[in-house]
Amino acid sequence: MNKYTILFVLYLVVSCKPIKLHQPITSPTEIQQSTDKKDLKNWHFKDIELDTIPGISLTRAYDSLLITKKSRQVIVAVIDTEIDIKHKNLKSNFWINDDEVPNNGKDDDNNGYVDDIQGWNFIGNLDGYNIIYSNYECVRIIQKFKDEFKGKEKEDISVSRWADYELYIAAQKDHAAKIKAAQSNYKYVEFLRTGYPAAIKALKEIYPKEDYSISDLDSLYNLYKESDKTFAKHAYFLADWTKYDMSVNWVNNYQNQLDSIRLKTNNIEYVDRLKIDSYPEDITYKNYGTPVINNNSEALYHGTKIAGLILKTVTPSDKALKSKLRLMPIPISSNGDEHDKDIALAIRYAVDNGAHIINMSLGKDFSLHEDWVLDAINFAALNDVLIVTSSGNAAVDLNETDNRTFPNDYGNEEGEISDNFLMVGSSSQKIGKSFLSYFSNYGNRHVDLFAPGEDVFTTLPNNEYDFDSGTSLSTAITSGVAALIRSYYPDLTASQVKHILMDSGIEYTIPVATPTADDPDKMTPFNELSKSGKILNAYNALIMADKISSEN
Repeated sequence: MNKYTILFVLYLVVSCKPIKLHQPITSPTEIQQSTDKKDLKNWHFKDIELDTIPGISLTRAYDSLLITKKSRQVIVAVIDTEIDIKHKNLKSNFWINDDEVPNNGKDDDNNGYVDDIQGWNFIGNLDGYNIIYSNYECVRIIQKFKDEFKGKEKEDISVSRWADYELYIAAQKDHAAKIKAAQSNYKYVEFLRTGYPAAIKALKEIYPKEDYSISDLDSLYNLYKESDKTFAKHAYFLADWTKYDMSVNWVNNYQNQLDSIRLKTNNIEYVDRLKIDSYPEDITYKNYGTPVINNNSEALYHGTKIAGLILKTVTPSDKALKSKLRLMPIPISSNGDEHDKDIALAIRYAVDNGAHIINMSLGKDFSLHEDWVLDAINFAALNDVLIVTSSGNAAVDLNETDNRTFPNDYGNEEGEISDNFLMVGSSSQKIGKSFLSYFSNYGNRHVDLFAPGEDVFTTLPNNEYDFDSGTSLSTAITSGVAALIRSYYPDLTASQVKHILMDSGIEYTIPVATPTADDPDKMTPFNELSKSGKILNAYNALIMADKISSEN
């Protein structure tokens, strides 16, 4: 037997051995986190074992699991604000409705929407008008019931109307709280508007060219905080002004935003739907909206952030799924709360037009027509479409009855109505008491899992980028991983994908800050804050998807 025969036999012996499968990442018992701050733009894709960073292990998944695998096209509907469809990092990945002829004024595919080439905008009209500031939902509730309930006590109302009366009273309370918060914000604007020139004037002699650094100002504060407290306050003011990148233009814009909220969003006399929808109380009336989905993406930029993060999660480099992901823009959001009619019809539009996943990085405190939305969620479930939504940014425990966020899949607190709905909270890269993002809602009755959502780098309109935080971003990252699974394992159902994402995550038991008014120092084990008790992990999810798919 010559050496080539021997090598060939050895090859056969080795190749016939069982292949060692990739092992899932286990929940860490001890964590020594690196202080290396390199590559923070992609921290959310890092790995707890390899990098000591509690990301979703996406880079590890691509490097080891997806190199030779084939995928299919996957469509993710982005129910959000308008999206900058011309952004250089996004423009190649938008869904195209091939059954519609562009700009011919006809509904060629008979889906009920004329010229919907790349989606549908439910808050614009054919005359070019678009809602920029919509009402809060509490305002809509007051508008609907004020003639019936204003000035009345509960005993004055028939029992059959108690539920709506209580909703009206809760909306009034929320409306008053928003007015109070606005007054506080106006005072803050005035503080900034007067404080900046006063501080500049006070430090003019030392810094005539205003060429100070934050450390210079901190040193001045420490030097004068006892001997000249007024001067020290000016130094402290400028240090914060510089640290948070404020400007006179930013203050003016903030003032304009507050004015718009006062005059429109939180104004009971303002009705946001007048130019859009003639029958806002009729879910069967769909003849409104526009196919124009990006004329106001600078003012309504949230959707661009979400779209970019979904794409980046599915395609962390220029290879792999670059040509397989399709984003379906469905604008329904503006500055204010989404209308339940728009949410429901947007879900149905996404399902009817082939979406595999719906990303809804949105939420509100009230729901005037919850039944419309629940029916749409069930419709998506019947058509095997996964819905991913955010838990909200109020830093509250959603287990408390007064802290519900909408949309959700619970109806009247009777339990989940379907198994295709996933609610996501936000985690940070800081392992310790701040691991739960300081803004994130939580609760093991409603929140399914967590994903990175704090200081995440993503796209902005006009080919720009920046860091941002919010459960909206956690939701987008989760939708991205769901898209990976549905692309590489198309035989898996929406329900299976949901449970894979929940079951395959990394469990952390560390105590995190969950302060309340009664207990500002309250700590809770992280794994008690959601149903799964886990952080999303793409590497584990793909391993589990592969196993379940092979067993199907």
